[in-house]
Amino acid sequence: MWLELLKDFFLDLKAHRTRAMLTLAAITWGTVAVVLLLSFGDGLGTQMMNGLLNAGDRILVVYGGETGMVHEGLPKGRRIRLLEEDAELLDRIVPAIDMISPQYRKNITLTYGKYSVTTECEGVNPFFEEMRRMYPAAGGRFLNEMDVVLQRRVLFLGEVIAKEIFKDEDPVGKTILVDGVPFTIIGIMQKKIQTSMNNGPDTRRAIIPYSTFKTSYGSTFVNSIVIRPTDPGKQAEVKSDLYRILGRKYKFSPDDERALGIWDFIEGEKISRRIGLGVSIFLFSVGFLTLLIAGVGVANVMYVVVKERTREIGIKMAIGARRRYILAQFIFEALLLAALGGVVGLAISYGIVSVVRLLPSDDGAMQFLGKPILSASTTLLTTGILTLIGLLAGFFPARKAASVDPVESLRYE
Repeated sequence: MWLELLKDFFLDLKAHRTRAMLTLAAITWGTVAVVLLLSFGDGLGTQMMNGLLNAGDRILVVYGGETGMVHEGLPKGRRIRLLEEDAELLDRIVPAIDMISPQYRKNITLTYGKYSVTTECEGVNPFFEEMRRMYPAAGGRFLNEMDVVLQRRVLFLGEVIAKEIFKDEDPVGKTILVDGVPFTIIGIMQKKIQTSMNNGPDTRRAIIPYSTFKTSYGSTFVNSIVIRPTDPGKQAEVKSDLYRILGRKYKFSPDDERALGIWDFIEGEKISRRIGLGVSIFLFSVGFLTLLIAGVGVANVMYVVVKERTREIGIKMAIGARRRYILAQFIFEALLLAALGGVVGLAISYGIVSVVRLLPSDDGAMQFLGKPILSASTTLLTTGILTLIGLLAGFFPARKAASVDPVESLRYE
């Protein structure tokens, strides 16, 4: 039966080449539209998410604020300034904290030979590497625990500022002056994209141990405390503990949200994922409508085929062909048309995506657009849509064909 259906399909294809080619072109174009829109949407969403996580990977940045409520007889409007010991206190008491680091910040002057540049310096601990994705390039390293304990004068530099200072030289191991004091460069940050930042990108940062920072500049208060929960789902629990524990120490109400400022990257990630999903749904809708129009074209072609082959259908039914055979014949032809167009469309889309992924994406718009991603889910979704369109485009014409009266059809001209 299936061989007969296949034979009939290719005979009809040969007899009406132009019509068949135009129908296949419509399906192919619709498939390309769906696949490319979803692929570029996935690439954009992934790149934007990476940009956010490169600024802070599932972290909370806690700042001292100003009390907004009267508490235990103390007036509102009191300034809360956090200490290095607060990080140790929270790490010891809050079980849901995985990583924590005090964060000192200050503008400094870096001098190498005759070249000087001002940039922002941060005093942190080794956990900062993972929390802020400050991964070292080959040949270097980030801060370690001994750097903190021994208050070493070591420096980790952002990739862009290192390039400005050292040009084509390898900076690792070289000595540079930090506000006139010699520091040894231990590593250079890998290149990364950021879509969120505070006082400039990490690629222009200078990083030193927080113990060295405190000794060098005599800082009493930290600028912030960076925290990563053991599980992003425990974000609310950690926030509640922060207000409760620090509220008890600094005498403010645990309900006073103004007493602490919290930059919540976990919430930002959730919002970013929802935006990405919305963009993907919009792009899919545009592509789906294009493919649906192609499906309507297939249905129209099948109706024309039914009309042209009315006598043939009548003869088949007169000599004993069953209704389900006639149904199967036209549904099969519609599905095969959709499948052929879909295969060609997927092949073209794969070629375009592969070529675009080879283009450099370090600079310009491409670094924000990202590289398109032709995922298995995109392929399966497109295949499912093509199958559905093929079934619908074939079913209604097939039903009309199967309802033909053999006697009347033999009189049809």
